[in-house]
Amino acid sequence: MHNQSRPESKTKRNPGSVGAQGRLPSLNLWSGILFGLGLVSFIDETVFHQLLHWHHFYDKSTTSIGLISDGIFHAFSWFATIGGLFMLAHLLRTDALHKKRWWGGVLLGGGLFQLYDGTIQHKIMLLHQIRYVENVLVYDIIWNLFAIVLVIVGVMLIIQTKHTGAASAYADS
Repeated sequence: MHNQSRPESKTKRNPGSVGAQGRLPSLNLWSGILFGLGLVSFIDETVFHQLLHWHHFYDKSTTSIGLISDGIFHAFSWFATIGGLFMLAHLLRTDALHKKRWWGGVLLGGGLFQLYDGTIQHKIMLLHQIRYVENVLVYDIIWNLFAIVLVIVGVMLIIQTKHTGAASAYADS
């Protein structure tokens, strides 16, 4: 019998290749951002909207409209999460996942969503408050400080991966 070796998949990439140095670091970042945005949205929807009943996505109308707005918000969060996971699957399949950069994107995406929610949706658009209590300021400060911490840590991880060469940047994946 003649023993033939199987050719490697054409989708496999060497982390030092042009693709890994060019497009894939960006894909690592965007995959993480989308996943983080979707994850934090999902946590917000599940904990604050469904379990604690603190608010709906849109509180300026009837409960039915609030529930519909929650459903649309929930669908958006899952589209972002699934989109990020499809990108992650591609990174894993092509052997181009850079864990630190991806996690930086996750924290950045989650923090940016939470900061957007806490400032734009809560204070500027007045879609809803975190919780309807007399002193909402305490909730606002905690909500937005946590968002800022997520953004700062995410940016620090991303910056750390930006200054490393392609070969060493992918060594921890």
